[in-house]
Amino acid sequence: MCSQSNKIAVLKSNIILSCLLLGLSSVTPAKTIAKGKRRPNILFILADDQRNDLLSCAGHPVVKTPTIDRLAKKGVRFTNAFVTTSICAASRATILTGLYEYKHGYTFGKEPIKQEDMKISYPYMLKRSGYKTGFVGKLGIRFKDQQTLIDSLFDYNKVTDKNAPYFEYAKDGTRRHSAEVKGDQAIEFINQQHAEQPFCLSVSFNAVHAVDSNRKPGNEGHYPYPESTKDMYRNVVMPTPKLLSQEIINSHPNFLKTSINRERYFWRWDTPEKYQVNMRAYFRMITGYDQVISKMIKALKRKGLAKNTVIIYMSDNGYYMGERGFAGKWSHYEESLRIPMIIYDPRMRKKDVGRTVDHMALNLDIAATIMDYAGVPNPTRNQGISLMDAVEQKDFISKRSCFFIEHRMDHRKIPKYYGVRSSRYVYVNYYDQNPNYEFLHDLDVDPSQRINYAKDPAYKEIIRKLSVECRSINGTR
Repeated sequence: MCSQSNKIAVLKSNIILSCLLLGLSSVTPAKTIAKGKRRPNILFILADDQRNDLLSCAGHPVVKTPTIDRLAKKGVRFTNAFVTTSICAASRATILTGLYEYKHGYTFGKEPIKQEDMKISYPYMLKRSGYKTGFVGKLGIRFKDQQTLIDSLFDYNKVTDKNAPYFEYAKDGTRRHSAEVKGDQAIEFINQQHAEQPFCLSVSFNAVHAVDSNRKPGNEGHYPYPESTKDMYRNVVMPTPKLLSQEIINSHPNFLKTSINRERYFWRWDTPEKYQVNMRAYFRMITGYDQVISKMIKALKRKGLAKNTVIIYMSDNGYYMGERGFAGKWSHYEESLRIPMIIYDPRMRKKDVGRTVDHMALNLDIAATIMDYAGVPNPTRNQGISLMDAVEQKDFISKRSCFFIEHRMDHRKIPKYYGVRSSRYVYVNYYDQNPNYEFLHDLDVDPSQRINYAKDPAYKEIIRKLSVECRSINGTR
């Protein structure tokens, strides 16, 4: 139970939060590129199903990501990066458009994304402003007239919507991993570029997404890795999840105990043997695409383009690796929402490089950030903010201390919710339950989110105000 002084402090924090929430859609206009100044190339790299702490530069004790580590060392790593919807389809639509799911309305099982929303997407805007645009890999979004719209967005495209197969066979029978194939396609695009025209290339790996149709552990099943990493982590004992106990599992409401999060736990992590095999395979996939990124950077250097190419790296959502007795993503806990994010700009001042930035950064911000680097005005409908000033240590006008979270896919084993994640609180309403079910986590008191304060009398007013704010946003119930 909180003291009266603590209650007052909580209420004050919530008043600030409410004001910020009302201003979520405010954006920064893009900077105008000075006359005669070269616009930068942009290489946007998206991994699949990888959460924030699965990088060696983020302190992970096992996984090896030397290329991404170098980008962080020479650029900026965002330590508080999140997705607003934790599933690839909705998240990727948000990345492209700078719109929340409730605005673009796209996820699995829904109608194709609206053309009007794609006309504010970063590839559409950059192509119209003179950029050469390319896309390689998993798009994860469905359009009404798929090929026509893809052609309108990208001058070069090698688009796939598949998480699998991971292996492709050449005519000579050689087997190659999909990450390596995508790397070759990206290098093909890079080799076609020249310094006179800027480019924006999006490379979207299907790694490290599991092959859900094949539940056999390891390389020939759930987590296929490239030949180049087959001997890595062989004798390493994988650390077990910290947030895994029967007490934590039992604390979930029934709709989470029977969710796909819980179901897939038994596909991947439920025995010590399976856990060790799958974790080694999963980490080999991560290191595998890290090697591919290294080859892409070397191609930029050979073409003389590296010194003017901004590289943005992130993942499309977080990932449970047994924590809370879960697998996958989808739900509201930190493991599901947090992602890695790094921005490297070779033109940065020496004093700015190698920093970590703790401003809240979102998948929602990528479109605005890319357009800002390109000197392209952000459409007024864009709900994100540019992270460029945070990278350059200029006055970062965003005072964001909260953002909207949601999951609206129609799936009987993925409960729908909406809510708010602030610097202190995570409030969610699983609104399709009967009756609806609320969570409130106080991250200052309980950073591991083991306690639900939704029914604590001390938080009653907090819950009321946050639920009102959620309902006031278009698209919520």
